[in-house]
Amino acid sequence: MLIAAAAAGALALTGCGGDSDGKKDPKESGGATNAPQPPANSLKLPDLKGEKLQVIAVWTGAEGENFKKVLKEFEKRTGATVSYVPTQDAMLTYLGSKISGGTPPDVALLQQPGALKQAVTNKWLKPVDPETQAQLDKNYSKGWKDIAAVDGTQYGVYYKAANKSLIWYNTKYFEDAGASEPKTWKDFLATAETISQSGVVPVSVGGSDGWTLTDWFENIYLSQAGPEKYDQLAKHEIKWTDSSVKDALTTMAQLFSKENYLVGGAKGAVGTAFTKSVENTFAGSAPKGAMVFEGDFVAVNIEQAKAKLGTDAKVFPFPAVGDKAPVVTGGDVAVALKDTKATKALMTFLASTDSAKISAGAGGFISPNKSVDMSAYPNDTLRNIAKALIGAGDDFRFDMSDQAPQSFGGTPGKGEWKILQDFVRSPKDIAGTQAKLETEAAAAYKN
Repeated sequence: MLIAAAAAGALALTGCGGDSDGKKDPKESGGATNAPQPPANSLKLPDLKGEKLQVIAVWTGAEGENFKKVLKEFEKRTGATVSYVPTQDAMLTYLGSKISGGTPPDVALLQQPGALKQAVTNKWLKPVDPETQAQLDKNYSKGWKDIAAVDGTQYGVYYKAANKSLIWYNTKYFEDAGASEPKTWKDFLATAETISQSGVVPVSVGGSDGWTLTDWFENIYLSQAGPEKYDQLAKHEIKWTDSSVKDALTTMAQLFSKENYLVGGAKGAVGTAFTKSVENTFAGSAPKGAMVFEGDFVAVNIEQAKAKLGTDAKVFPFPAVGDKAPVVTGGDVAVALKDTKATKALMTFLASTDSAKISAGAGGFISPNKSVDMSAYPNDTLRNIAKALIGAGDDFRFDMSDQAPQSFGGTPGKGEWKILQDFVRSPKDIAGTQAKLETEAAAAYKN
């Protein structure tokens, strides 16, 4: 868990917003011999003219376009040609089909440490090469390196991180209702009631993407049960029928059992996509909800909704349920499936500050790379979030569902995602929800 005191200070994010850095997309494709040379202190990359690589990740929309800027820069500086393929969330299933068909990608960005471990067990991945390891040692804390390693061997580079303990709000609705930023769960529910009384629905939930519901649970659980229990549940060393899970689901039900607190009620919460939940809070002349919960990447969706960070949209840390406010992190880890010169060069580039600065400047992105200058971020909101992440060093907790086997914690319509969707529809069935979670978790961890 990011150090609570540091996070609380750095994430008092009512600061001003800002626009992107205004840099244009590079137009040169791979192989251009007259392309501008990078600064002398930039990472030296090999000549890869004629080489072709394929990269896969889950990013689409603005996130996908921003990542393509990084790949364009790699093309420009090496002469290689890189194709980007966005996939569905079930990354291991997709990779398995490509590998069995004899057409694996060169590099994949996985969303779950559990998926990385399973890919290593399946002998799909190549350990990082010495040049990539050198960049990791230079730019990453031990904690971020360790979570991308298996049995002491480094396999991955955490390219993108996320602070998944943020609640974004429509400032006009807060001002109209006379509401203030809550610091505790009790205050959060009181704020929701105040907003509801003003005639606005308090919370927009993107529950059709089941991972958002796991994030609700994990933040409540980490704050209420504490980091030791969190680690035990993440490893399935305690069962989902444990009383600590009951307590967390009971707390979660305090929000989700209130139909008038949710845009569209329970049915709407489960039927709304994550991107739509942000639009519901910030888009148009009369948004439907006052608050939306999710990570720092919400900033991209807010800008797409034509709202201004720091003015129309502000953010506060997830409220404390227990003694300390929680901070849950997530991230995307780059892994190599081929042992080629071009693949190694791309992995090294992704571990460098050169690539991270491009993504940071595009907005909606936080890098775990500690060497990235904070001036690379386009606004104070993202700078403060990044400072909190880097300032924590090795002291963090990673998204619990991402640590689980993918069949339980990372598959649409199955496992934890599906069970929590059912829970939102019937939040009084806490014992039944626990039993289902334990049955599926036990089977997934056994396999």
